[in-house]
Amino acid sequence: MINRDEILTVADETGLTPNVVEKDFVLGWLLAAVNANSALSDAWVFKGGTCLKKCYFETYRFSEDLDFTLKDASQLNEAFLKEQFGSISEWLYEESGIVIPTDRLVFDVYDNPRGSISCEGKVYYESYFASGKRSIPKIKFDLTADEVLVLPPSRQEVFHTYSDLPKDKIYINSYSYPEVFGEKIRALGERGRPRDLYDVINLYRNEQLPSAAVIQDVLAQKCDYKKITLPDYADMEAYKDAMLNNWEPMLAHQLPALPSLDVYWEALPEFFDWLHGRTHQQRAVLEEVASSGELYRPAYGQLGLKTLSGNSLEIIRFAAGNRLCVELDYTDLKGNRSSRVIEPYSLRRAQNGNILLYAVRVEDGEIRAYKINQINDASVTNRIFVPRYQVELSPTGNIAEVSRSTGSSSSLGAPRRSTKVSSIGNRSPRLRTASLASGPTYIYKCPVCDKKFRRKSQNPKLNAHKTKDGWPCAGRTGYYENTIY
Repeated sequence: MINRDEILTVADETGLTPNVVEKDFVLGWLLAAVNANSALSDAWVFKGGTCLKKCYFETYRFSEDLDFTLKDASQLNEAFLKEQFGSISEWLYEESGIVIPTDRLVFDVYDNPRGSISCEGKVYYESYFASGKRSIPKIKFDLTADEVLVLPPSRQEVFHTYSDLPKDKIYINSYSYPEVFGEKIRALGERGRPRDLYDVINLYRNEQLPSAAVIQDVLAQKCDYKKITLPDYADMEAYKDAMLNNWEPMLAHQLPALPSLDVYWEALPEFFDWLHGRTHQQRAVLEEVASSGELYRPAYGQLGLKTLSGNSLEIIRFAAGNRLCVELDYTDLKGNRSSRVIEPYSLRRAQNGNILLYAVRVEDGEIRAYKINQINDASVTNRIFVPRYQVELSPTGNIAEVSRSTGSSSSLGAPRRSTKVSSIGNRSPRLRTASLASGPTYIYKCPVCDKKFRRKSQNPKLNAHKTKDGWPCAGRTGYYENTIY
């Protein structure tokens, strides 16, 4: 297991408590163990909020549960699950050093409201931060076998930003991105929990937004299966009081700072207008940024940038993702130190290697570039901003599928001893490679000359090209237009 100091370092970088970071670390290895288990790897499909964070793009909400749809309902059996997780416990200890007490495994199979059975599992693990054996933390598993799967499962790499990442990385069969997005919207409309609202609005705000038509099609089939109507803004009012009461208790421990409910609630009308095709506004990239160095957006927790006071600048990315202004304590080239309130938009690496923060100064609406090594401190304000440009500060994502899930899954390489692939069960492990010919094609449009570019991954960066008249075009960052499946 990684050492305590690494967990404390990541906690300091992300602004989260060490026990939350440790749980995120264990979540990654539990996914690795499910993938390496011959009985579970092909039969279980990862979904939910943790799937979004661990498989598609790093959000700032550290989700705590592991949700799976099972292809084989017979596996919703207490004895079977305890047997498999007994094997998983041994594998985890050997591969990662994580200790899972098998005598505390709990799998509660129950009748769900849909007339089928589901299972809630509790998997405890030994922690650096537990005060005693009775207080050791747990990870909850939510297992169902009666959910509709609209799109084929997707083979996704798992984000695991820790030093013990295996050489062959970690993969899991998961809901495709449109599927998990549609499922989140369905959950928001059906139960109205704070985490659903937070996730849906953050998905909508991500600049790699899929086509609304695709999401709506997935959502329609899921709502039809549940026999509920498509949600709209008018349906949300019934949940507002409960959300207000539960906003902090349910979310505060999962975030470095918790914005008010209003930050998300006020975004709902725009989101539902986009979802139902009523309107959608494309935003330009900052003019000064379009040709100003390389976009800098490492994974969450790996930003590696601090203010002169020693605080992590990850808080600026958090503010940008939540559409909150930042108060910046800055010293200019003349040595003058002052505070200013900004709308943060982008981090860029200049040709000389310096990292620049591009932002709009709220006072006068002017675009400014701030040198990171001259930022004394930064803090999140409660002031909401409506983006004038694309916000490019979210961490790296993986919305494009690695490959379609077909056949048997790959197993996982041992992280420390060798690069030999190991698996749980009797099946011989096989590595799966990404298929460049399969999966969706993403269409990006140059904002200058309107030329369209086809991409196998969601990368808006455009190569040098010419206009229709044959002149060199200055456009280097495209707008996402649609996805071809």
